Amino acid sequence: MSDALPLRILAGATIPDTPLVAAAIDYARKYSNNPTYNNVLRSLLLGFIIADKVLPDRDREVHAVAAILHDLGFPIGHPPDSPLLSKDKRFEVDGANAAREFLKREADSAAWDKHRVQLVWDAIALHTIGSVVFEKEPECQACSFGIWADFQGPDRVAGGLLTWDEYNAVVKEYPRLGLMKDLKEQMCTLCVTKPDTTYDNTGDRYVKDYSRKGKLTQDLLETCNLDDIQPK
Repeated sequence: MSDALPLRILAGATIPDTPLVAAAIDYARKYSNNPTYNNVLRSLLLGFIIADKVLPDRDREVHAVAAILHDLGFPIGHPPDSPLLSKDKRFEVDGANAAREFLKREADSAAWDKHRVQLVWDAIALHTIGSVVFEKEPECQACSFGIWADFQGPDRVAGGLLTWDEYNAVVKEYPRLGLMKDLKEQMCTLCVTKPDTTYDNTGDRYVKDYSRKGKLTQDLLETCNLDDIQPK
């Protein structure tokens, strides 16, 4: 299916040029501030540059949609009472759920079966958990290749799969716009607005009175020892 997709070249990356991909870009623009919007497009382009070298047989439209929509759960950039943001879910899950609903509305149901939709959901929900996502399907791996490369730079991409020339061409097209400062603000906002969802969040360093106590897997294990409960 992916082999027949119309393509275009942008900043050195060859990406799908389908109505669904265009709609995803418009949707990301609607719910993203400028740093986040540029981040998702850089993640798209960098992911395609890297994955085309090592995962050529992946579903490229799945990869593209997941990369474009992966940060829909970031709170800054949304209007008040945004329908995409929950009060009780991690931002990655909010983003994955929003992408799934987007696909239900916008995608051709004959072409987008449950498996393809699930791949998008998994790629987004797991994109911050490297020990899991890089063991998943090629589409999920490819999506995170680009996301991680945008934050870490070419020197940390294994195997020399991203050169500085390739990276700089993408950044020239979509500048960083203070990405790390914006990420800090996004994470701190999550710590303030829904602290119970902030597993693995770094905001505890910056938000007054925020505590990670009770929000770690270790806390769950220590407070729920079923070995001490006798069967009834």
